[in-house]
Amino acid sequence: MKEKGSVALYAIAAPVGVLLGLAVFTFGYARGHSYLTDDPEACVNCHVMRGQYEGWLRSSHRSAAVCNDCHTPPGFVPKYFTKALNGFHHSLAFTLGNFPDEIRITGRNARVTDEACLKCHEEITSAMRMARHGRQDITCVTCHRNAGHAH
Repeated sequence: MKEKGSVALYAIAAPVGVLLGLAVFTFGYARGHSYLTDDPEACVNCHVMRGQYEGWLRSSHRSAAVCNDCHTPPGFVPKYFTKALNGFHHSLAFTLGNFPDEIRITGRNARVTDEACLKCHEEITSAMRMARHGRQDITCVTCHRNAGHAH
């Protein structure tokens, strides 16, 4: 009886070990640890982000905000959930080779970014927020396209 249990354990442990080893290797190779920081340099680990990074360097926000301030929601869990979700989608797209040369923001990430704008600029946006109530087609970047990334 013991032998059958050992075989079943190895049948599970071997694939799990291989997957875990592959995950650790990939995390190290892709400099995954850098994504756990707030350093904007981490965003340019990926060549398609070079334009956004250079635009941020030329923008008015360079001295006031880093990428995570605008592109992740506040709070530890929401921030790292968003980073993990985006990281998964980015690595999947690069692995499968189905990413656009010019990166585009998703609807979810656009909402996160718009909320960040409204939070940081709450004093001057309160009247605008009341006026746009229910108008999801009007976002901060509708008028302020160059605020975070000078184009």
